[in-house]
Amino acid sequence: MGRGKVQLKRIENKINRQVTFSKRRSGLLKKAHEISVLCDAEVALIIFSTKGKLYEYSTDSCMDKILEQYERYSHAEKVLISAEFDTQGNWCHEYRKLKAKIETIQKCQKHLMGEDLETLNLKELQQLEQQLESSLKHIRTRKSQLMLESISELQRKEKSLQEENKVLQKELAEKQKAQRQQVHRDQTQQQTSSSFSSFMIREAAPTPTTNISSRTPILNQVTPRANFLPLLTFQEATDKKNDRPVFAASSLWQKVGEWWKRQQRSRRLALDCHHGCLAT
Repeated sequence: MGRGKVQLKRIENKINRQVTFSKRRSGLLKKAHEISVLCDAEVALIIFSTKGKLYEYSTDSCMDKILEQYERYSHAEKVLISAEFDTQGNWCHEYRKLKAKIETIQKCQKHLMGEDLETLNLKELQQLEQQLESSLKHIRTRKSQLMLESISELQRKEKSLQEENKVLQKELAEKQKAQRQQVHRDQTQQQTSSSFSSFMIREAAPTPTTNISSRTPILNQVTPRANFLPLLTFQEATDKKNDRPVFAASSLWQKVGEWWKRQQRSRRLALDCHHGCLAT
């Protein structure tokens, strides 16, 4: 018949309780020895009976060494648990502190916005007013600074634009001056050419004859075309821009004047000779 399951409770019979204690103690000491030998473990076993009698077992009889090691481990574990508890407590304290600070800041923000002013007394309202005035002063100062910086930047841009405008006006004036000079040169050249052409046509016409008497020779001579040949030897210059010859007006008029003087002298000499012949 199998062994029944023993109910774990205090044995009321003193004798049976003592017998069971002796048997279980011996088995427990045997198991401690076996685990120390089989597993090469350090085992310490302490048993006190009901009457306070000590029963112990330790590996290699070094109970003090095992107890010292146990105390060190137990102390380190206690310190670690205490540190964790202190850290947790510190975090809780920091959380409560930050939460209170946030609530205070939110309350001050509402006061600055003009809300929840019913809870403030006269002194607190005066402090709030001073704080607002100080804030407005700083705001106005910063605003004035930004406006001055903006004005300075605009003045700098205006000065730069004025300088660019002056440069452009100068370039435009130079271009207009060059155009006027070119137009003046073209007009002068055109007038010179037209004047010279009309002058040549007038001088090429035949001079009418004058009969003073029957013995007066007839002055019906036309100026030879060869007399005009010196006029055609103008000084030619090269226009670098248009690459075409232009005539020097001053040289032209100088040659025309010299030719006219020679013609006048020739006519005076001819008239003098004619009058001399009449006198004889």
